[in-house]
Amino acid sequence: MQLCLDVGNSQIYGGVFNDETLLLKFRHETSRSSTSDQLGVFLKNVLRENEIDATQIRHIAISSVVPPINYSLGSACIKYFDIEPFWIQEGVKTGLKIKTKHTNQVGADLIATAIAGVDSFPNKNLIIIDFGTATTYVPISKNKEFLGAVIHTGVRTSMQALEASTEQLPSVQIIKPELTVGRDTIACIQSGLYNGQLGAAKEILQGIKREVFSSEEPVVIGTGGFAHLFEDENLFSVIEPDLVLQGIRLALKLNIAL
Repeated sequence: MQLCLDVGNSQIYGGVFNDETLLLKFRHETSRSSTSDQLGVFLKNVLRENEIDATQIRHIAISSVVPPINYSLGSACIKYFDIEPFWIQEGVKTGLKIKTKHTNQVGADLIATAIAGVDSFPNKNLIIIDFGTATTYVPISKNKEFLGAVIHTGVRTSMQALEASTEQLPSVQIIKPELTVGRDTIACIQSGLYNGQLGAAKEILQGIKREVFSSEEPVVIGTGGFAHLFEDENLFSVIEPDLVLQGIRLALKLNIAL
């Protein structure tokens, strides 16, 4: 079995694979002050509570965009699983051609989703939209060229910024509103969050298609925690909620004989 972990700014998203089958998914709040013991105990507990024998974990693979937690997480893998984890980082095999100025600045999560997208849709031009803490857009050519990215404020991050920067606007549930014009403060905020994100998505997609894929319509893959909110807006060709976990598994497979 393989334990795959995607360390994001808000959450650690984890999954356990038996070969290509995803047996378990879980999430844990990302805390930059977490110790190796806290992380190790959590991982062991979540496996035990889901009736997965931790001794059957043969490999651990990690993508992380939170460097302060990496040492503790790596130490947890060694201490609690006796496994040196594989990290998606510059220099590992990805099967992609990174066409950016500074390859070491490309987020490991973006690389992971790109690997999975190319595997799922070979010989296709792709745009992957990941609705997480940030909303990211990654165009990938049919020749497996990672062409760059667009990074936009995520829907929850927008809500948190609004709450923190104003005296009277509360935190709200993030949902698709029934009306554009809200009739109370909560509905007004929900409309702004949703429609602001939707409008940005439409504009950014048009720009990418115009600049990069003008001659052929790409496959647009939606992923990330909030992708389901926009599933009826004709943004995506398909929604793949576990794309990053699949990409981490595939990166592990490319680099280590399983």
